[in-house]
Amino acid sequence: MNRDLVRRYFTSPPVLETERLVLRRMKRSDADDMFEYASDPEVTRYLLWEPHADPRQTARYLAFIQSRYKSGEFFDWAVTDKRTGKMIGTCGFTRFNFEADSAEIGYVLNPRFWHIGIAPEAVRRVIRFGFTELSLHRIEAKYMCGNEDSRRVMEKVGMRFEGISRDSMFVKGKYVSVGTCAVLADEFFGRRSGSFAE
Repeated sequence: MNRDLVRRYFTSPPVLETERLVLRRMKRSDADDMFEYASDPEVTRYLLWEPHADPRQTARYLAFIQSRYKSGEFFDWAVTDKRTGKMIGTCGFTRFNFEADSAEIGYVLNPRFWHIGIAPEAVRRVIRFGFTELSLHRIEAKYMCGNEDSRRVMEKVGMRFEGISRDSMFVKGKYVSVGTCAVLADEFFGRRSGSFAE
């Protein structure tokens, strides 16, 4: 996988579509929609960051993200409802291992859209992009133990559970154990047994 290729792609992230979603670059105008879920303690319970305190914090974050896009160093899409255009979450890559042709994926979703298949739909599309456009060999995702909903999303898109790293992170004042799930390109596209790709 080529580092320069990744930067070129994410300087101006391509628009990705699914049946119900459009994944696009985040915009400053998404601030109200993002604050709606980013301020919810239930949303951030198993994330590394605290709830946004006020809309100004969300606006500052989105302004900062624009500079990260310009340098090709931010790899997230805004997840939007195709019917309304409302931003309902984010999905993208949190890190790359260029030597191993692998990446980690992450996602967060407005709770109004939980449990209707939206998260797997977005994650599956980003995984497909990673394998087809970035020539990744492996994509993994991590979740804090207790967040079984997130693990189910991973398994629905074809990822396999690989294990628990006990007390491997110190988050919000306590040690947490972290689970890992992953999928290989051959599995995702059905060239090995166990594919869940659609």
